[in-house]
Amino acid sequence: MNKVEIRQQIKEYVDQLSPERLLVAADFLADLVERDDNEATEEFLKIEGFKEALAKAKKNVEGGKVVSVDQLQRKY
Repeated sequence: MNKVEIRQQIKEYVDQLSPERLLVAADFLADLVERDDNEATEEFLKIEGFKEALAKAKKNVEGGKVVSVDQLQRKY
């Protein structure tokens, strides 16, 4: 099954659920999304120097040392 077919199948199942079961399904899906987010975060944190680079980027943003997307588009 491809992604579109899977989504269609899920929608068919969701359409058949009672309101109580919809809440359970929503909680389950939220948990899955949170796990994906946590796994992605863990992957970034494993990259050598990532924490330091992120901290530096945050300081640059706080200090206004940023370039707008418009400026980047004009430059490149």
